[in-house]
Amino acid sequence: MKFKTTQQTGVTVIALQGNLMGGPDATVLNGKLHELIEARKTNVVIDLKGVEFMNSSGLGLLIGGVSTMRNAGGSLRFANASEKISGLITITKLGALFDMYPSVDAAVAAIKQS
Repeated sequence: MKFKTTQQTGVTVIALQGNLMGGPDATVLNGKLHELIEARKTNVVIDLKGVEFMNSSGLGLLIGGVSTMRNAGGSLRFANASEKISGLITITKLGALFDMYPSVDAAVAAIKQS
C-alpha cells in the first residue's frame, strides 16, 4: 500500500493506493496519524478510491485509526469507498463506527460543519 498526503482547507487528506492488509502498512499509516497529531492536524479524511482489496487486518487498521484520532480530539472520515469495500463494512456491521462519504469534498465539508 502506498499513500499520498495533501491538505484541503485545513483538513488532511490521505489517499490510499493498493491493498489494505495490515502488517507493515498498519505501522506506516499509524505512524503517519501520530505524526499528524503531533502537528495538531487532527481532522483527517482517508480517501479509499485507490484501495483495491481490504482484509480483516485492514479493517482493524481503520478501526485503530478512528480510535487514535478520536482520542486526540479529532476525527477520521472516509471517502470514495468502492462497492466491495462498502459491502465489507456493511457485512461486518462496522458502518456505525465509520463516517463514510461519497467524495473527499463531502467528507471535508462534514468536518468543517462539525
